Amino acid sequence: MTVAVRTLRMTCSEFYVDARLTAVEDRWLSATDTPDGPSMGTGDTPVDALMKALEPFEGVIDELLACLPPDLADKTQR
Repeated sequence: MTVAVRTLRMTCSEFYVDARLTAVEDRWLSATDTPDGPSMGTGDTPVDALMKALEPFEGVIDELLACLPPDLADKTQR
């Protein structure tokens, strides 16, 4: 079993969000820090997992995702 872990700091105009991405075989798990504790998301791609974990930040999700490194920003990456 192959496991890959990435740590990110995504920024928007008002704050930043720390996130962790873990790839386990063909799935991605994301955990983001929110004021109310961790928020989790899963998906087929890193962006899918992050979008779910960023739901508590509705309204600035696109701005946060805009600062992803190019290798993660590609929504088709597996």
